[in-house]
Order: sequence, then structure tokens, then C-alpha cells
Amino acid sequence: MTTGHDWPLWEVFIRAREGLSHKHVGSLHASDAEMALQHARDVYTRRREGESIWVVQSTDIVASAPADKESLFDPADSKIYRHPTFYEVPDEVECL
Repeated sequence: MTTGHDWPLWEVFIRAREGLSHKHVGSLHASDAEMALQHARDVYTRRREGESIWVVQSTDIVASAPADKESLFDPADSKIYRHPTFYEVPDEVECL
């Protein structure tokens, strides 16, 4: 029999009733996806704050490395059409 220490780690994301996106709320150990979903419901939505729950095994999450920041995000600077520099703002419009 396996114990909770042998179970994989799952990341839990909850979408609030008023929200449009899921937010990471924590992690838990569970033997499978169904158990992870049930535990997430019990632990993270006790006060009926959620509208939707996602559980994802931590090993399935792929993240960029801090060292890759330049190669991933700097190319956007060369795409000047993504920046609102071609628009003339009328005098009647207040700029922040």
C-alpha cells in the first residue's frame, strides 16, 4: 500500500465566481486525478468560493528558465507594430 508521501504532487487552480481566469491556490498529494480533484474541492473550496477547479500534476508543468528571459521576451521589442507609437492622440483625450 502506498502512503501519501509516495503520491504525486498536484497543483490546484480555482476560478472564482466573479473571475474569468483560474488562479493557482496551492498544491496537494493524491494518487490520481479524481482524488486530486476531490481533495482540491475539500481543501480549497470549503466556503463555496470556486466556480471551477483544475488539477495538474506538477511534473506536467513546463516553465521557462530565468536565463531564457532575453531570448523569449526581447524579440517583442523588434515588433514595433505592437506598440501604440503610430497613433496621434487628439488634444481632447487625456493621457495618463
